[in-house]
Amino acid sequence: MVDKEILQINKALSNATRLDILKWLKDPEANFPPHKELGHFRDGVCGQYIQDKSGLSQPTISHYLSGMHKAGLLITTRHGKWTYFKRNEKVIKEYLDTIHREL
Repeated sequence: MVDKEILQINKALSNATRLDILKWLKDPEANFPPHKELGHFRDGVCGQYIQDKSGLSQPTISHYLSGMHKAGLLITTRHGKWTYFKRNEKVIKEYLDTIHREL
């Protein structure tokens, strides 16, 4: 992982709500209601559920999720008009390994 990627991830994580989102997505079954449309969390959590849990406005959550996706922390899947978000475990592990090794 190059320094630019590390800095982009650090920027994405420099907010309490964005950290909370990653924590919530680590165990979606414990943190969100069951998906009515899909019935599972394999494709992630609907952005609306994340917004509801955060209590923040739709534009704010969209901005947060977009930044986290651009940093590689989230994987998105579309189902119709809905976007689902899940953690990108590969990138998170690589980031943590790099931080541990470099610092």
